[in-house]
Amino acid sequence: MKEAAERDMTIGGPQIAAQAFEAGLVDACQLFITPIIVGSGKCALPSNIRLKLELEDERRFGNDMVYLGYRTAT
Repeated sequence: MKEAAERDMTIGGPQIAAQAFEAGLVDACQLFITPIIVGSGKCALPSNIRLKLELEDERRFGNDMVYLGYRTAT
């Protein structure tokens, strides 16, 4: 499905993203970090996979939110 896609595909949510990481389908990862502690929750990235990511983009917003754009290393 990825190879046949005419446009970039987007996955949202940690559970389906973890499956995409496991299948080797992820080319880029975009994270928005908000500095708020709300207790326990789901991890943003899977803990059972080792994958080298290269930081490509970083943006800081006035509300202390940070965007981090990574590409998978080859």
